[in-house]
Formats: sequence, structure tokens, C-alpha cells
Amino acid sequence: MTITVDASEVAKFEAMAAEWWDPHGKFKPLHMMNPVRLDYITTQIAGEFNRSLGTERPFEGLRILDIGCGGGLLCEPMARLGAEIIGVDAAERNIPVAQAHAAQSELQIDYRHTTAEAMAEAGEQFDVVLNMEVIEHVADPQAYLNACHDLLKPGGLHLCSTINRNPKSFAVAIVGAEYVMRWLPKGTHEWHKFITPDELFDLIRKSGMNPVDRKGYVFNPVSWKWRISDRDLSVNYVTAAVKPKD
Repeated sequence: MTITVDASEVAKFEAMAAEWWDPHGKFKPLHMMNPVRLDYITTQIAGEFNRSLGTERPFEGLRILDIGCGGGLLCEPMARLGAEIIGVDAAERNIPVAQAHAAQSELQIDYRHTTAEAMAEAGEQFDVVLNMEVIEHVADPQAYLNACHDLLKPGGLHLCSTINRNPKSFAVAIVGAEYVMRWLPKGTHEWHKFITPDELFDLIRKSGMNPVDRKGYVFNPVSWKWRISDRDLSVNYVTAAVKPKD
């Protein structure tokens, strides 16, 4: 079994674990981006599994895995939408933070300190795998995506977001976010680990999944809000892929 966890990357997020649910803390960018992330995620899941978001618990019966779940910013909305949600993280300190917040929110969420590779090795499978803002932190993106493929049931949906690699992303995601705005601690991201959309699609195809969509997340400094874009994938972007049915 190939282990793609990068110990230095895990250490970065363990150091910030206690701040996951502070909207003004070190995870402020994720809190700001979360509405557009959830919009994309819920729309893609509803479309793929023919669910109506107008119902009370549209994801009832779906088994969803959130890899790199952190404090549970995506797990909790999925639970409220009726999914059986499992959140896993390689950073051990994130798990009790997520468990405590879920208990306060009176939500049943299965949180585990483990890796995608270990889950795949154990034969776990899911209708949906959420792989959001993780792949730029792993040691071997291809091996990691291979594990994501194995974690999906045939016909399952894989959603993966990350950061493009170009001069603009260096200026915005590293210089701007870490040094100017100080939204993130310095060194959170490494530019050479960023992946272009075409590179990610190639990696996804090589893993055995079929890419079906990609969109950009664009930040507006005037309105101070994020939006989803069909065209602008220059910095943050998200992809959808499907595992072929047997």
C-alpha cells in the first residue's frame, strides 16, 4: 500500500486544529469559500443521483466520504442533508475538534484518524468522495487519486478542488493570502505542489475515473465574496469525475 501522506503537511494543519470553527481565525478563507463549495458539491451530487435539493433530506441513503475533513466544515452540512457521512483526516488533532463540534450540533458523524489509502485497503466504498483542498498537500497525487478511485462504488462521484499553478496563483494564493492578507500562516502552501486543471484531469483519467466537469472559484475583493465561474479557473478550481459502472 502506497502512503501519500506528507508528514510536514500534516504538522502544519495539526498546529491549527483548534481554530477550525473560528470564522476569523486561520481558516477564515475556507469559511468564506464554504458557501460556493457547498453550492457546487450539493448541485453535483443532486444531479448525479437524481435528488431534489428542495426536499428536507435529499441525500438520504448516500454514503459520503470527506477526505481531509479538518474540523468538519463540509461533513456537518452533508449530515444535515441526510447523508451517512464519514470524515477522515491524517492530522490526528483535527478529529476530537470535529467530534466535539458535531456533538454540540447534535449530529451523528463518523470521524476517523486515518488515510484514504488505509480506507481503500480495508475495502471501504462510497457513493461520493469529497477531496477538497487536499491534493496539493499529498506526496504522490497519482497514488492518492488511485486510492480515491478505489474508494468509490461503480457509478460513484468524485469531487476534487485545488489550486492552479501559474504566476497569478502564486501572487494570490501565496503572496496575497499568506503574506499580505495573512489569512493563512506563511508556508501553508507550496507553489510547486499546485496542479493545473489539465494536469488534474490527466491524473483523474489515469486513476480510472472519467472527468465530467470543472469550474473556478473566484474571489471578488469588492463584494468580499466568492462565486463559481465557468471560465476563470486561474487560481482556485473544482472538478467532478465519475467512476465507470461495471
